[in-house]
Parts: sequence; C-alpha cells; structure tokens
Amino acid sequence: MVNREMHRRTLLFGLGAAGVGTLTVGSGRARAGQPDRHIVGTRTRAATDAARRQADSVHRVLDFDDIGQAVAGRFADEALDNLERNPNVRYIERDDEMRAISIDSDDSEVPWGIDRVDAEKAHADGATGSGADVAVIDTGIDSDHPDLRDNLGTGKAVAEASGSAAEPWDDDNGHGTHCAGIADAVDNSEGVVGVSTSATLHAVKVLDGDGSGTYSDVAAGLEWVADQRHDVGSLSLGGPKSSTIEDACQYAYDKGVLLVAAAGNDGNDVEETAPATYSTVMAVTATDETDSLASFSNYGSDVELAAPGVDIVSTYPGGGYETFSGTSMACPHVSGASGQLMADGDSHTDARKRLTDTAEDLGLSSSEQGSGLLDVEAAVGGSTDTAPSVSWVAPSSGETVSGTVTVQLDASDSEDGEDALDVTYTVDGGSSRSAAYNATTGYYEDAWDTTAVADGDHSLEASATDSAGNTTTATVTVTTERAPTVDSLSAGEVETSTDAAEFDVDWQVSDDDGDLATVDLSLTDDTTDGSEDSASVSVGGDTVTDTTRLVAAGDDAAGHSYTVDLVVTDSAGQTASDSTTVSETESTDSAPSIETFSVSNGNRKNPHAEITVDWSVGDADGDLDTVTVIVDDVDETETFSTARDVSGSSASGTESVTDKRDSGDYNVTLTVTDAAGNVTSSTKTLTV
Repeated sequence: MVNREMHRRTLLFGLGAAGVGTLTVGSGRARAGQPDRHIVGTRTRAATDAARRQADSVHRVLDFDDIGQAVAGRFADEALDNLERNPNVRYIERDDEMRAISIDSDDSEVPWGIDRVDAEKAHADGATGSGADVAVIDTGIDSDHPDLRDNLGTGKAVAEASGSAAEPWDDDNGHGTHCAGIADAVDNSEGVVGVSTSATLHAVKVLDGDGSGTYSDVAAGLEWVADQRHDVGSLSLGGPKSSTIEDACQYAYDKGVLLVAAAGNDGNDVEETAPATYSTVMAVTATDETDSLASFSNYGSDVELAAPGVDIVSTYPGGGYETFSGTSMACPHVSGASGQLMADGDSHTDARKRLTDTAEDLGLSSSEQGSGLLDVEAAVGGSTDTAPSVSWVAPSSGETVSGTVTVQLDASDSEDGEDALDVTYTVDGGSSRSAAYNATTGYYEDAWDTTAVADGDHSLEASATDSAGNTTTATVTVTTERAPTVDSLSAGEVETSTDAAEFDVDWQVSDDDGDLATVDLSLTDDTTDGSEDSASVSVGGDTVTDTTRLVAAGDDAAGHSYTVDLVVTDSAGQTASDSTTVSETESTDSAPSIETFSVSNGNRKNPHAEITVDWSVGDADGDLDTVTVIVDDVDETETFSTARDVSGSSASGTESVTDKRDSGDYNVTLTVTDAAGNVTSSTKTLTV
C-alpha cells in the first residue's frame, strides 16, 4: 500500500563539495549557532572531574562504564594543553558534526526493497517484530504519522525539535521518519509497510533540522539507548572516525544493543567512516533494483550486509511519503529484520550471526555485499538444519605449549555424521589448517608445529561447517614457549668395594631460549619395580653436560636391570624427558679353595733354611689358573716367590725356597686364582 498521492521533494543531506549525501565533518570549523567545543575522553573519575573543572562550560558528560567517561564542553587552549598531559586522559577531539546519509530520488509507487528482502513473506509467517525495541538514532520521528504512531514508544531529545513540535523528539527534518518507516511501518492497508510491522520504535533525536549533530550528541543518544537496554540501534548517520563515538558504540554493544549503521555515500572505503567502520557495528551497503552496488555506496572489509537503498519510498513528516536513496535507506532494512530476530529471543550476537549466515549471495565481492543481501524470511525462519558444535579439547585456553602439539577439536552435528564435518582452524587469523577425524579418539585432529611461530600468546580459532553450510567457531588463546631438549643420555655400572650397585649417568641437555632450570634423574629397579635413587641438578644457560651417580643400595651382585629417567625443565615450566636402561653384572663364578697347605724346614744340617711348601687346591667351576707361593723373611725383609700355572678343578704340588740364613721367622702365603679372577689366599708362619 503505497499512497497514490505521494510526491517528490528535493532533500540533500551532506555537503555538495564532498559529494552528494556524503558523511561530513566540520574539520575544525564550528557549526553555525554552536560553540567551538571539544570532547575530553577520560579513564578515571578524577580525570573527569579535572576536565569539568577546567572547562569554560560543560555541554554534557558521557559515562561508558568500564570503557571510561567523556566531557564535552568549551575549553581554553591552556586547559586543553594541561589535560593532554594528564595520563588518565585517553583522547581530546573536536566535538564535530555527524550527518544523516541520504540523497533525493525519483518517485516510486511501491516499496520494492521490502519485497526484495522477502519481508512480506516473513510477515505472512507471523514474524512482525512484536516485543522488540528499535531505536532510530537520527533526526527524530514524526509523532503523528498514521503509519508510525501505533508503534511509537518513548523518545529521547538530545537535540530538541525546532518550532512548536508535539514532542521534543519530533522530526523537523524528515530523514529519521523516512528511516523509521522502512524499519517498522505498521501494516494498516495504506501507505507503506516496514520490514518489521509491530516492533516498538523509539525516536532518539541527535540530529537537528539540518540533519547535523555533534559527536557528543550522537554519543549521548547511544548512551541513552544502551541504558534503556533497547534491542536495536539504527544509525543512518556518520562522519569521520571519532574516539567518542567508538566508546559509545562499544558501551552500547556491551549492554546487548545490536547496532546497524549506513556504510556511507562517498563511493569510498568505509574504513574511515564512523560508526560503520567499528567492529561493534553492522555496516550496510546499498543495492539497486538490479542487485548491483549503488554507485554512491561505500564499500570495504568492514561491510557485513547489503540491502536495498535506491529509490526507496517511505514515511515522511506530515503524514506523507517520500522517495530517497542512500545507505541511510539500506540500514533500516537490516534494523527492522534485527528487531524481528530479537523479538524471538535472539541475543544481539545471535541475531547478527543469523543475519549474515542467511544472507543471499548476489555474486558481488565481499567488500561490496559483505555476507550478501539481507534475506528476512531466511533469517527469521532460520535453517531447518541446526549448526554444528565445536570446542577445543587440546590445547586448552591459557595453556603453554611447545614443540609439535596434537590439536584436538570436539565437533558434532545433529544432522551430519560425526566424521562428516569440515573442521579447520587458524593460528592468529592465518591460513586455515584442516583437522582430520580420528575414529579412535573421536576428535578432529592435526599436528601443529609451534616452532613455526614466535614465542608468546597466540589466538587459535576452530571452525566446523556442516553439509548445509552452517558454521560454528570457537577460540582459545595459548602461549608458545620453545621447550628444552635431552641431547644425550647413557648410563654405565661403576664397580666399587661397597655392597651397592652404582651407576654413572652421563647426560647433555639444551634449550634454544637459554633458560634451563633443573635436571631431575631417577633410578628404578625393573626387577622389583622399586624406586632406588634420585637426584636434582640446578642448571642454567643454553647447554649443560654433566655426570650424575645413582646408587641402588645393597644390590651389588644382584644381577638386576634398571631404568634411568631424566626430565629437564626450563624457567617457563616446559619439559623434555628421556630414559635409558642399564644392568648390574652378577658374579656367578665361585672362588677356588685351598685344600691342604703345610710348610716345613727341609734341611736341618746345613747353615741355611730350606722351606718346603706342600699344597693342594680345588675349584668347583674347574677353571683353576695360578698358584703362587710367597715367602717373606721377617727379620731380613727379604721376599722369595714361586708361581705355577694350574688348570682344571684340582691341583697339588710342593714348592721349595732356600735361604742362606740358618734361623729366623718366615711368613709363607699361598694364593690360588681362577680364570674368572676370583682369589683365595692363606698365610702361615715358620720359625727356622
């Protein structure tokens, strides 16, 4: 229902020198009738108080909770210099202009944009936006328009209407009323119908009759919308980037407001246009009836959606209707659809995602259409195929990792099989890496070599896409730290006279970061599975080589095997480990025995000693080797010795030693040795 009496008016918002319908700021020039104001952004209440005290006059104070505050007012140059030196002052900027964004158009008899985004089909399905609160942050709304008054709620006049308006937030320009009708004109069988038809409209008048408003006024409107907890904030206005506007958008977003903004009509990249460029805001470009990007529309990587914006007929103050073009007209198409989704219980983030997920691909570049053209019916109806779920199993958020890490992602979908999803992940927004399904673990997995990135914090984003194209993401932050390495590890038995089995462990460790901290060693008896010994060595630097002795008390000749474990740790808590095995040699060859051993003086007539040694020896192992007799002359400290090779299991013999001395004491020692090196000795004393 388009009224046949609709007419055309020439209405330009913007400055012709900068391009028709463009976003324009005064660039240091004070607006007519307005003081030359500045905004001082602060991070503490004390700094806010200081700014208020040093202002010649205060226009308004904005409070964005944890983000900070802002004081708009007139300041002397000396005061601004003083405030600039205050460490708790975040920024100082001019309180410049933002403007409505639209251009005049030829008459159009039907609101083709409503039909193009399938809003009427959504209405037929019962989606009207009832229960949602949509704030039109603009030049106001005609409080008595027949297509709008039944949907009007409360209003806020940051900039009051001129003349004898019925409400201070009434529209004395026309731009806000036109946008309000696109978003939410009632379906009353006359005039036009909006994308939503039953949402509650709130007029937030921040622009004056010329379609202009200051940064601080727009920020105050956003602050009010956030404090009211309204669902949607529709922003068909803009200007160059502003810290104050960025703060206000973040504040509203944090309060759960879905912000939608016109991309701008300069035919340039939206990256310099506020508020559309901010991540808290959905930037919308304009298309024509051929689904082409409007010649005036901005574009860029910040764009999220496209919507009809050429020759759009809608409501106008005085009960009439006008036809305008601009991204200002595209924006409220998305605002009205957002109201429908949030009326159904979606959060601002859920609604934002659903709008982009269900958009229609026009074949334009992403910088021109974002995710595509708004599709209200698809967004409200949703997909019959639910989105998959995805979560991080390993590494976990906050974890410190090193080396090659096994990435594990838990992804599932109620419609698709457990192994049928397309699961990928990125590191710091880089190229996507595929994760393959592991039937054994039930996770999607990949090996990530962390040495390919610098040490420090990194963002990992996982993405799971089902066969219907539904995508879900999950993000964790991990810290990479190069781990130490065990370069070498060996152990050998050390023969000692104790009853313990002793081992010398030779090791070398290193760390590329040069922050070695400790080396911990342990000795485990593999035969008994008991812990025998451990040692901890403090280390430092990038490379350390050392030997550590570990002892198994009482195990000498036990013949057991042992495991030596080494763990090296750096100052960041990263570890590396290695192990080796070593055996204690058990002696199984028994020692030989002396069976008989006697000594006598064999010559009693001559004036000398003739010592005779009779002996017999044996060995159970049958490996006799040597028999040695040593005679020590105790008085003269002379030594006489004989040696004989023997073999087998027994041997006997007689040895004689002659000493010219005729009397004295002698120590006689008989020693038998086997081939294994086992030794048995006996000593006797003979007096001659």
